[in-house]
Amino acid sequence: MDETSEAVAAAFEATVFLDYFADLPDPRQPGKVAYRLDEVLLLALLAILAGAEGFTDIARFGHKKIDLLRRFLPFQHDTPSHDHLGDILAALDPVAFRRCFAAWAATLTQTPLDVIAIDGKISRRSGRAGARDALHVVSAFAARQRLVLAQTKVSGKSNEIAAIPALLDLLSIEGAIVTIDAVGCQRAIARKILNKKADHVLALKGNQSTLQEDVTLFIEEQRARDFADCTISMHETVEGDHGRIETRRVTVIHQVAWLQKRHAWQGLRSLLVVDSTRELAIRTERETRCYLTSSPFVADCIGPATRQHRAIENSLHWILDVTFHEDQSRIRTAHAPENILAVRHIAVNVAAPNKGKDSMRLALKPAGWYDDYLVRLVAP
Repeated sequence: MDETSEAVAAAFEATVFLDYFADLPDPRQPGKVAYRLDEVLLLALLAILAGAEGFTDIARFGHKKIDLLRRFLPFQHDTPSHDHLGDILAALDPVAFRRCFAAWAATLTQTPLDVIAIDGKISRRSGRAGARDALHVVSAFAARQRLVLAQTKVSGKSNEIAAIPALLDLLSIEGAIVTIDAVGCQRAIARKILNKKADHVLALKGNQSTLQEDVTLFIEEQRARDFADCTISMHETVEGDHGRIETRRVTVIHQVAWLQKRHAWQGLRSLLVVDSTRELAIRTERETRCYLTSSPFVADCIGPATRQHRAIENSLHWILDVTFHEDQSRIRTAHAPENILAVRHIAVNVAAPNKGKDSMRLALKPAGWYDDYLVRLVAP
């Protein structure tokens, strides 16, 4: 393929990607628009992939890389200044943005979704009064595919309990297993997941104190009887890494009708008990965690879901902080923090299939060095 053909192919692929954002409302007056919205979004994405962190970086990238940008779109009026960029991203409707993002992300998964991890993250420096008014977003992450599926903002006067149902509304999750930390261990959330024809694995902690007390007492009694009174399945794994040996024993208790009746927990099928032992050089750590699940699977099938939940922390939140320096971002105006986070999520999804065994940070280094590599990220 010659250079012209490659440029045409890249432009086509970028247009396909941007088609999912074509319905994103542009609040600017039509007669005063010098920079098309698709140009602004493409500029922001390519700049972030190349290492830009704020609007000044993005504007400088646009000025230096105008020939590259014109391989995709006209950019008739060149690229906007950093102030203009900030104004545009601050004015875009984040609700419409997240819907466009979810529609695009849904096209990226060619295989069925196994485990969808849901968790929240705070962008520490996005608030003018510190963490008190910082951006707090709940995201859904496909654990095996390492893809961000959707995001929604947590209202400053509420918490993740209110945001999770709104996030679920953006997703098609039939047949998947949804994992959520203890904050999402709520009857309404469990019911919402079941209504969308998926199963849940919900961590059980002190926010459901009466339920936790009953479950803890029940497990202790059954352990003392060697689980003679109920049907169980068990699975054990031993892993060694970085001088640490971790043994995980998953016990699934399949007879929980009494618990469902006592606490009116719709769809509850089993209890998961995960006993972890970590042998370190100077000490041994032991931990027991309990989960509620609607899944009928036995231990070796459902147990890994509790481990896969960590992917949202290790393969999304950690990458946002270490590779994209999100916690250091001081973008604060209006809707700009949420919208620029959505662009970072797009960057994660674009880069993930291309990083191989490299870390995300290492995989994205060439994007700032070589134009052709950057083009291949958005037009593979």
